[in-house]
Parts: sequence; structure tokens; C-alpha cells
Amino acid sequence: MKNNYIEEMGRKAKEATKKLLLLDAKTKNNILLAVAAELLVKKEEIKKANKIDLEKGKEAGLSYALLDRLELTDKRIEGMAESLKEMAAFTDPIGEIVSGWRHKNGISIEKKRVPLGVIGMIYESRPNVTIDSAGLALKSSNAIILRGSANAINSNIYLNKLFNEVGIKYGLPENSVQLIEGTDRELARQMITLDEYIDVIIPRGGKGLKRFIIENATIPVIETGAGVCHVFVDKSAKIDIALKIIENAKTQRPSTCNSIETVLIHRDIADKILQDLTDMLLKDKVELRYSEEAIDFIANRAEVKLASEDDFGAEYLDLILSLKLVKNVDEAIEYINTHGTHHSDSIITENIDNAEKFLNEVDSAAVYLNASTRFSDGGEFGFGGEIGISTQKLHARGPMGIRELTTTKYVVRGKGQIRE
Repeated sequence: MKNNYIEEMGRKAKEATKKLLLLDAKTKNNILLAVAAELLVKKEEIKKANKIDLEKGKEAGLSYALLDRLELTDKRIEGMAESLKEMAAFTDPIGEIVSGWRHKNGISIEKKRVPLGVIGMIYESRPNVTIDSAGLALKSSNAIILRGSANAINSNIYLNKLFNEVGIKYGLPENSVQLIEGTDRELARQMITLDEYIDVIIPRGGKGLKRFIIENATIPVIETGAGVCHVFVDKSAKIDIALKIIENAKTQRPSTCNSIETVLIHRDIADKILQDLTDMLLKDKVELRYSEEAIDFIANRAEVKLASEDDFGAEYLDLILSLKLVKNVDEAIEYINTHGTHHSDSIITENIDNAEKFLNEVDSAAVYLNASTRFSDGGEFGFGGEIGISTQKLHARGPMGIRELTTTKYVVRGKGQIRE
């Protein structure tokens, strides 16, 4: 039996979709810009709500990675506002004619872009997802039901209230954006079985959350976020470039899903790069876990741990890195396809053939040549934010922006034609 609270949210969201379809692009853009402005005005109030969550998180012993994801700084609030401004600048996808043709009997057939309907968004720790998801849903004319984690509940409640109070003043239909304020996991279970009202569930979090949803949902799920990402340093790589990319991809913001967890080094250049790489990462306070063969190249330095089998394929989301030597690009590709999560992987090489082989054969949502995996991000890809990074192949793959929150329908016009 469904919880009345959750079922009522679903019913209201479904009703809101009818009004969202009538909203013109100008109104949607005005709402986004007004919310962006209010975020900047209310920076201190947002941080005050966020501070409550941070203090409770520290008391509860949350890891560095989770606390980093949870924190809202001036820069991150400004980033949320900028994201909404970028969304407002995009062409409205709704109503776009994707293709069209005429049947031999004279009827016209058009393929038209339409909203998904009601999105159920379940996410952990990061309160900026509340604003990004609400903005993307609005721009694509979807209603959305948000369910954040208990760790960020005060931040999420404040941001959801801000979005709705400002949005409704500028024409946002009521119940277009709703937040489940209860933190009981049973509410999430009820939400993911509300197939009468919710069209798609998008989970954004760790393996535990995704496993729970996959095993219990009766609604289609788009999996996002799990990121076991790699950098492979090929034999022909420029060492200075490789060091710069590895440092950025690991240390710039290690708690994100597009930071790397494992480095693969071509065995033939291990003696040229491993000492400098090790020195650099230890200076950055990265805990290093190397394969036995790699440790031999650095003279068994005490600061470097011997990696276990569990380290290869682990998602640390922290200043921890595993490293392994491989004999060639084929072994690197095989390793990544076996141990990765099909998220983002990079090759550092000057060999064109190896580059193309890697880019073609690594089965990930984003593959890179001589660049950091940290660019796997809706904002960096020019989407004005993202609702998640899909690691599956249906219905979207990679960073999911506004277009990925739409589907299509066929509009067929005739003058009395019947099928013979």
C-alpha cells in the first residue's frame, strides 16, 4: 500500500505536467534567471542552512569526500546561479521537430521533442543537485520529485523553498518541483514504485543506493554517477603532460565521480615516470596503493602501500589512488573494460594508432585523449549543468542535460487517408 504523502506528491506532479506543457520559453527563462539572482542574494542564508548539515555530518563521522560533496561555498552557490543562467540561454527543446517527411499517400509525419513527464530524482549529499535538477526539469517542461539524503536535508529544504517561492512569482506551476522532506528510507521505496505517476527514476549516488533502486523500482531507471575512472599512460606519452593530467584528475576534487581512481602505466616507461609521479602525489597527500611490480620501480618506498585485488575496481572518492603496470594498450583497454564503471577514461599518448584504438574500444560514456577526466560534467560540456552522468546505454549516456530529459512522439497529419 502506497504512503498517502508520497502518492499525493505523485498526483500533484502529474497535474503540474499539464500546466508545464503550456509554459512558453520566455516564462521558463524568466523563472530560471530570477532564481539565479535570488541564490546570490541569499548566499549567507544558504550557507547557514548548509552549516547545520555540515556540523551534523562531522558529528556523525562523515568522510572527507562526503563532507566535501555536502559543503556549499560562495563559489559553489555562484556556480549554481551561473548554471541556471546558462540553461536560460539555451534554445527551448520542447516542440522541436527532430525530423519530418511525407508518406506516398500524402500524410505528413513529424518526429517532435516532448518532455519525459514526471522525473523522480534520488541523490546523496550534494545539495547543489537540488537546484540543477529543478532548473533542468523546468527548462525541459518536466515535473520533478526530489529525494535528497538525510545528510543534506536542511540545505535541500532551503533551496527547494527558494526555487518554488521565486518560481511561482514568475509563473512556475505549483508542484512542478517537490522535495520529499522525510528522511525515512521507506519513503524512497514508496517513491520508486509510484509507476502510476512517475515516468522515470534517476538515482545519483553510490553503489548501495543504485543497487537498492534497481532491486526495488517498478519504474524505468537511468543509472548515473558511479565513477571508477582511469588514466592510461602509454609508452609514447609526454611525461610532463601525463603528470599534469593525473594530478588534476585525482586531486582537483577527489570526491567527484569523474576523478580518477586508478592509473595504468605502460611497463616500458615505468622507470621514466614512477619516481616523479610518486613524489608529486605524496606531496599532494594522496594515499598510494601500487601493484607489486610498480613498487619494485620505486625501491619499495615505505609511504606506498601494496595494492590488494579489491583496490583495482574500487571507487574511493577520496585522496587514494591505485596504480598498475600494463604491457600495452590492449591490456589497458581490457583492464578498463573489466574493472571500470563505463564512466570516463583517458589515454595519454603521442601514438595516433594507439589513441584511436583506445578511443574506439574503451566502452565508456566519455573517452579522452591527452586530457583530464574531470571534464565529464554537464557544465563543462556546455549543458548548463546536469541531472547526472549516465553510465548505461538507454535512454541517455554521459552527462545528461536538457535534451536528455526529453523524448519524442510522432505527429501525423492527414486529409482523410485510410490504410488499404
